[in-house]
Amino acid sequence: MRIALDTNILVCAEGVGEKKKHNLALGLIERIENDNIIIPAQTLGELYRVLTAKAGRTPTAARESILGWADSFEIADSTWNAFQSAFDLSTAHQIQIWDALVISVSAETHCRILLSEDLQDGSVWRGVTVANPFLDPPHALLEQILLTDS
Repeated sequence: MRIALDTNILVCAEGVGEKKKHNLALGLIERIENDNIIIPAQTLGELYRVLTAKAGRTPTAARESILGWADSFEIADSTWNAFQSAFDLSTAHQIQIWDALVISVSAETHCRILLSEDLQDGSVWRGVTVANPFLDPPHALLEQILLTDS
């Protein structure tokens, strides 16, 4: 099952914020096969902004972190079709355009799950289910992955 990671999951995995969420995010990412993880390119741009503006990292250090993610996982580009879908999603459901783009790219790359703390847990669009990995109990699809990979 292909899984997309939203920016907030990457931010937590980078150690920005709560230690508990950092450990949960890293542990979850380590349990999923690398070939099944997709990172929308949009999220890496947002991660760079968070690492430099909020976490106080130098641009060079933030760049190295971004390249590390890109070296480890498939990066999904934002296509014109993804943007068109994102415009529709944003308009119909009042979702911020950048969040809608992450959802759209996740659907375009055949992900079943988008791990996100910011979007509504359990919402589904074009076959992509949003799952907040920090909730207890986890969404059933996420729990299925955790049980399968244990």
